[in-house]
Amino acid sequence: MIINKGNFGVFNDEKIEIYTLRNNNGIEVKITNYGATITSLIVPNSKGELENIACGFDTLEGYFGKDYVENSPYFGSTIGRYCSQIKDAKFTLNGKEFQLATNAGDNNLHGGVVGFDKRIWNAEIVYCEGISSLKMSLLSKDLEEGYPGNVEVSVFFTLSENNELRIDYSAIPDQDTPIALTNHTYFNLDAFSGTVENHIAQVNTSKRQALDETGAGTGEILNVKDKADDLSAGKRIGDVHQAIGDGFEHFYAFDNANFDLQEVAKITSQASGRSLTVSSTEPCMLLYTGKYTSNAIKRENGEQYGKYRGFCCETHRYQNGPNIENSPKTITKAGDQFKSTTIFKFGW
Repeated sequence: MIINKGNFGVFNDEKIEIYTLRNNNGIEVKITNYGATITSLIVPNSKGELENIACGFDTLEGYFGKDYVENSPYFGSTIGRYCSQIKDAKFTLNGKEFQLATNAGDNNLHGGVVGFDKRIWNAEIVYCEGISSLKMSLLSKDLEEGYPGNVEVSVFFTLSENNELRIDYSAIPDQDTPIALTNHTYFNLDAFSGTVENHIAQVNTSKRQALDETGAGTGEILNVKDKADDLSAGKRIGDVHQAIGDGFEHFYAFDNANFDLQEVAKITSQASGRSLTVSSTEPCMLLYTGKYTSNAIKRENGEQYGKYRGFCCETHRYQNGPNIENSPKTITKAGDQFKSTTIFKFGW
C-alpha cells in the first residue's frame, strides 16, 4: 500500500492535510486530518471501472458550505467522544452528574457542538511489520463538551491488498469516562447513480436497541426476528423502507460478550457488482440510510447526495450507553485502554 500526503486547505490558521491511501487493486482512500475524515473512496465495479462510493468533498471549503453545515450529516468523519445520542445531554458517573452540550434537541449527539469530527488531528504515517498505516491522534481535554477526564485518542487507518480498510481506535483516559468512537462514512455501491434502495442489506442479528420519542436508547433490546426490519437473511433496502414507512436508523445489537472481531453486516449491489462486508469488535451497529440528508448537498463535481443516497454502518457501543445500566463497556476506567476495530472489506 502507498500513502501520499498533500495540502487540503487552511482552518483556524492551521494547514490541513489530506492523505491518499492506495493498493494495487485500484482502491484509493482519501482522508483529511480535519475530523479524521474520509473524503472519498474509489473502488472498482464488476467491469473494472473506478468510481467514488463515499459522500464527501474535494476541498476543505466543502465541509463549511451552508447546506452542509445546516444539515450536519457528518460525512466520513471520526465521531467522539461518545457517538450517537445521550438522553437529556447528561449522565451520572461515580455519584456525580455531568452536563453535556445539547445539539440534538435536549440530547447530546456525536460528542457535542465541537466533537472529534470538527477537531484538527495530528497525522503521521507509521510502519509496523512492513505495513504502513495512517495514524490520527488528538488530546480530548477534561470537561471538553462536558465529558470528564483527559483522553489520548488515536485512530489508525490501514488499507490492505486484500481490499480491506481497517480502522483501529485507541483511547486512554486519566479519569473514568464514556468513550464510543465510530466512522461516519456514507456509502453508495452504485457510485451515486441512484439511491441505495436497490442494495441488499444483511445484518447478522435479529436484535436492536429500542429508542424513545427523542431518538435516545431506552435500554430495551427488541427481538425483530421475522419482522420487516429483520435483515439476518438479507433484504432489498427499498422493500424495507416501504414496509416500515421510513428509512433506516436502526441500532442493531450483537451477541459479542468478549468484543471479538466478527462479521456483522454485508451490503451488495447487483447493478455494480460491488459488495461491502463489515466486521467489528463492537456490540452495536447503526444502519442509517440517510433519511435526513439534504438533497441540496453535492460534491464539487456535481455528484448528487441526499435522502437515501448513502448508507452508514456505524459500529460502536450502545447509544445512550451512559444512561443504560450494564451497557457493555460504555465507561473506560482511568488508565485503561479503549480499543475497537472495524474492517470494511470491498468486493466486486
